[in-house]
Amino acid sequence: MARRPGAPAGYGEEFTFVSPLVKYLLFFFNMLFWVISMVMVAVGVYARLMKHAEAALACLAVDPAILLIVVGVLMFLLTFCGCIGSLRENICLLQTFSLCLTIVFLLQLAAGVLGFVFSDKARGKVSEIINNAIVHYRDDLDLQNLIDFGQKKFSCCGGISYRDWSQNMYFNCSEDNPSRERCSVPYSCCLPTPNQAVINTMCGQGMQALEYLEASKVIYTNGCIDKLVNWIHSNLFLLGGIALGLAIPQLVGILLSQILVNQIKDQIKLQFYNQQHRADPWY
Repeated sequence: MARRPGAPAGYGEEFTFVSPLVKYLLFFFNMLFWVISMVMVAVGVYARLMKHAEAALACLAVDPAILLIVVGVLMFLLTFCGCIGSLRENICLLQTFSLCLTIVFLLQLAAGVLGFVFSDKARGKVSEIINNAIVHYRDDLDLQNLIDFGQKKFSCCGGISYRDWSQNMYFNCSEDNPSRERCSVPYSCCLPTPNQAVINTMCGQGMQALEYLEASKVIYTNGCIDKLVNWIHSNLFLLGGIALGLAIPQLVGILLSQILVNQIKDQIKLQFYNQQHRADPWY
């Protein structure tokens, strides 16, 4: 059949602008994080169900299980759009995926910049979170394990000092406190004992009643906030690497989705052109 002068050549009915490499690379990229998100949700739900309802409600704001569920659900919805959008070549889902991923990336970037610029306010917020965790130490086993791990890891006790544990109702030093742990600190505040076969969970008994120098012979007396700040300052390259490791997959996802969207749009234009000229005897 004769071709009309000026008509584009080389684009047959079987030609496609959509690259299978880009399409399936984006699909498997999202599938990986989709599976990870489902595991996160499953672990979070399991941890939540294993807790007592009263304890869970008491420390909802600092519950690691809730944080895991929320992040997992958001990741699940986001990667669902990416998976189905790339597989079905759906522009709407792909643009939703790209837009949401861009917003997440910008929010993370803004949080990092604001945390650096307003370091004093960020420090105050961290102090508030730690104090809230101290209050609910005995209410949530996951939170308790997390605090114990942090105090052992950073060799610290409490937020500002070991006396911050008086904010907890069980460790409070008031005379009317009937708890056997009155004026004590958790065992994770205690200095490690070499070759200790059995952990002495009562080693922090009555430590808040002692002066700083006397208590420092048995427990860590420095607060965890200063220790955490010092650790951050000494591990900036490590934190920068982690931030870069989080940013690269997001940028790759945004780039691949935009490439695929542009390819799909070009394919739609080609199909529209072919439909317009299929009945043309000069085409």
